[in-house]
Amino acid sequence: MEHLIFSNDSYEMDWLRQDFRYGKVTGPEELEFAAETEQKGDIAYTCVSITNPSDKPYFTNNESIAITFPLPDSYEDSRTCLKKRCHVHIFCGKQVSWICALRMGGEAPHLGMVLTEGSLAAYSIQRNILHQSNDRGCFLLHPEGMQLQPHETRKLRWTIFPHDGKADFLKKLSVYQPRMVCVEAQRYVLFLGETNRIEITPAFPAERVTVNGEEAQREGNSFVYSYTAEKIGELTFSICADDVQTECRILVQERPELLAQRRCRFLAKNQQYTGEGPLNGAYLAYDNEEERLVYTPENDFNGGRERIGMGILMARYLQQKKDENLMDSLEKYRDFVLRELVDKETGCVYNDMERDDSYHRLYNAPWAATLFTELYRLEQKREYLTYACRIVKRYYQEGGKEFYPIELPVLALIKALGEVQMEAEQREMRVLFINHADWLCGRGLDYPPSEVNYEQSIVAPAAQILLSVYLLTGKEKYLHAGGQQVKVLELFNGMQPDYHLYESAVRHWDGYWFGKRRYYGDTFPHYWSALTGNVFALYAKATKDASYMKRAEDSRRGVLPMIFPDGRASCAYVYPQSVNNRRASFYDPYANDQDWGLYFYLREGEAYQRD
Repeated sequence: MEHLIFSNDSYEMDWLRQDFRYGKVTGPEELEFAAETEQKGDIAYTCVSITNPSDKPYFTNNESIAITFPLPDSYEDSRTCLKKRCHVHIFCGKQVSWICALRMGGEAPHLGMVLTEGSLAAYSIQRNILHQSNDRGCFLLHPEGMQLQPHETRKLRWTIFPHDGKADFLKKLSVYQPRMVCVEAQRYVLFLGETNRIEITPAFPAERVTVNGEEAQREGNSFVYSYTAEKIGELTFSICADDVQTECRILVQERPELLAQRRCRFLAKNQQYTGEGPLNGAYLAYDNEEERLVYTPENDFNGGRERIGMGILMARYLQQKKDENLMDSLEKYRDFVLRELVDKETGCVYNDMERDDSYHRLYNAPWAATLFTELYRLEQKREYLTYACRIVKRYYQEGGKEFYPIELPVLALIKALGEVQMEAEQREMRVLFINHADWLCGRGLDYPPSEVNYEQSIVAPAAQILLSVYLLTGKEKYLHAGGQQVKVLELFNGMQPDYHLYESAVRHWDGYWFGKRRYYGDTFPHYWSALTGNVFALYAKATKDASYMKRAEDSRRGVLPMIFPDGRASCAYVYPQSVNNRRASFYDPYANDQDWGLYFYLREGEAYQRD
């Protein structure tokens, strides 16, 4: 099968990329492989045969064999992406394995795949690094390790089919795989002491379902397994419905208030530079392997940019719990920012210490404005809001209206200005934000390229600004435009029963730009994924649709694995089994910029609704 174009697709999208061959099998030379595909209209049936031709047994493992599945998950430009590219959500759950590929613009038909015979254990990525962040690469499916007796042949079969979206995909799984078992947990990231419920729904009349060997309780057509999170760490639940095996992965995390305390103390003790020179007071990246600070003039390892998130987390945490040592640390960081990164008179935000703006970057300004807004909330000093307003004004003077900024503090700044009766500044900020929303309304889904040609953190800012301005003005045009963005944004998010993937947005380059190992490859989770959760919360507030608030909570919890219970952290989890033949499935050793995720939870999570 060289091409796959569904018959009722007005865009005639080819669901197979052409630089990798579909169904190519690689593995030990002692084994023989064959792959055949039969197409019947829009349905394709693939069978992969694995044969041991020798007179001795041969045992494989989960890394032994790889089968290419080349779907076009790449970012040329937004117009191409929305019509002819897809987000690929993969679940390798043993006998229950599937792929849900969604056209990036959301228009059906989409592509589904369901395994009908055999077992898949994991997937890997093969990609051309010359395309940098703009091409996710080819997917390699790994059959679960097996014991092949002399002259034995094992088969993997799957069916490819069109579908109309996530809900229709889930319905069709059992149509094409009568032995399907659907698994859904109430939560995928739990806090210590919380209870959880896993619902297991076989598509067939199963007589018995077990979870880690324990009986699940029948409820109608489903089976339910409930438990309390008693120990921090990953939980893998092995599920067996009659003879069908699959699994579900959950993470139990420390309570958020204690997690934040430990993280902030770690920042103050280990990630703040206290030596001589202009970096004094800076929060910096940290190498967890070598127990040392990281600084280079290279953009993503310098003293500014995303690292501002550490100061923002500290300021937010101290609003909730007083701590003199942490306050002293934050004051030193504030002094560093005002001395090295921000001109409080002009609102200019620099890229690195010594007011170095040799690389001018619009993303930096909203983060500095957010920092001073949070410092105002902590200390109630009006001058911080003055600085924030100057930063925002400068941002728009530099062309910010036609940019997609991450975490522009629209509602927070307007609210704070109102609290201190800074009415003139509030009116000015309001006009700037509304003008930005008007420009976004006009632009619609025609996104300009940014540091990546098209990505989740271009769509999320558009939705955030539009929905925030709707909540400011009540004008329906902003809700309509924001809702259009939400429908495109949610396509990035997965729904697999795995805490790495559930409501986690597809991102696949952050480990390279911010990590020590410099891996390209799927980062599940990555903290910017929670931008989608923040948008879901705004959309829930605007529409009164409670389902989006649940999704918001799941999204924001989903990035908390980046913070470890002892206060350490990692900038990215590289999820695939391997990337370009380098073993992956690891947390990168650098703690760099992930503290935004914990900040979001302190600001908006379930445990912190005091605002």
